[in-house]
Amino acid sequence: MFWEYTMTNEARFSDSFGFTEKEVDLLFQRYLARNDFPRLTREGLKDWYDGYHTFGGGRVYNPRSVVAALSNNNLGNYWTSSGPYDEIYYYIEKNAADVRADLALMVSGEGVRCRVQEYAATSMNLQTREEIFSAMVVYGFLSFDNGSVSIPNRELMSQFEVLLRKEKSLGYVYRLAKESERMVRATQMGDTETMAEILEYAHDTETPLLSYNSETELSAVVNLVYLAARDDYRVEREDKAGIGYVDFIFYPERDRSMDCMVLELKADHTPDEAIRQIKDRRYTEKFRGKTAEEPRYTGRILLVGIGYNKKDKIHRCKVEVLPADQ
Repeated sequence: MFWEYTMTNEARFSDSFGFTEKEVDLLFQRYLARNDFPRLTREGLKDWYDGYHTFGGGRVYNPRSVVAALSNNNLGNYWTSSGPYDEIYYYIEKNAADVRADLALMVSGEGVRCRVQEYAATSMNLQTREEIFSAMVVYGFLSFDNGSVSIPNRELMSQFEVLLRKEKSLGYVYRLAKESERMVRATQMGDTETMAEILEYAHDTETPLLSYNSETELSAVVNLVYLAARDDYRVEREDKAGIGYVDFIFYPERDRSMDCMVLELKADHTPDEAIRQIKDRRYTEKFRGKTAEEPRYTGRILLVGIGYNKKDKIHRCKVEVLPADQ
């Protein structure tokens, strides 16, 4: 008469799989009261450790990581294993080709439709895409909500990024991720020829992402070729900025004197039009530090426009530099 409950199939005990918003609020207030030099923010805890959806409709945080972060006064990766990269790869190694496009989309911040199967959690022979993702949901590597699986938070996102840049069996996804260091350098140097060359290389791979039937696919490819930027930047997609939403904003994390970057994608438009939109909608306001809550960045601001012509299948790039105080 043993009953197994998981976040994905029963509403009962939903709030017992992790910390709720109210519980994290309470813990954070205790942390502030007991720490003379707090380094954490409430938003940081949400960004790093939230993102798990329960069958009952709630959201919960990774409890172990929240406790570790508050105890250590430091946001970081506190996943239970000493080798989370190896754990993730264990699930996909038998069928990497079938899930690599999905992984690329999820690392770009997208959810992927999937039918979660309960039995997959106890299977020792994960073969199909559904079995792989189902097991990863049950063990907390992915979150499941409304028929889609996704990477729940920044803690797990960092481990998936490592996977994409290390595992050769991921084929074209690995190769595009490896090109990302060269793409970041080219952008910072304004080398638009190299940028276009890398994007053309991406287009010539066998990836199904490059059908470019939607901006989601184009954004996923751009995300892959800028993956290395996450070593030094916090990369936000569809971030609210100025009077609209920009495709990508790169916020320097370790050194606020580094170049800031705003990137806009335009299908069937020129890169000049993309940069004009960045200016017209004042997307660079996020770097100005106009309020006490917003950090101020002192480096250059790079306006990056990428245009893709669906007819001639050619990418065109432009980088315009603004002084930080402009």
